[in-house]
Amino acid sequence: QVQLVESGGGLVQAGGSLSLSCVASGDIFTPNIMGWYRQAPGKQRELVATITTITTGRTTNYAESVKGRFTISRDNAKNTVSLQMNSLKPEDTAVYYCSLFTRGQFYWGQGTQVTVSS
Repeated sequence: QVQLVESGGGLVQAGGSLSLSCVASGDIFTPNIMGWYRQAPGKQRELVATITTITTGRTTNYAESVKGRFTISRDNAKNTVSLQMNSLKPEDTAVYYCSLFTRGQFYWGQGTQVTVSS
């Protein structure tokens, strides 16, 4: 089993910044992909950004809506993934979920609320 624990999030004004972090524990296999998804009220969960353990080639993937504003990073030794969110917009308001994909299975954190006021 894999456990994911998120931290960070909160309330910020439009144009501000927030940082999310996630620590993974348990039976973590490599290669794997860690990332962040979000779900706004009444909407489906959507990908925000992902990052792999692979160190060659393209290792990150971003939703078009966050490119240039969000940065994902990870520490493989500590099994952590972070999301730096800058220039936040009200439409970024959602519950953000940490994810880990390995051996054909997704694991999810409990989610953390990000609210951007206009």
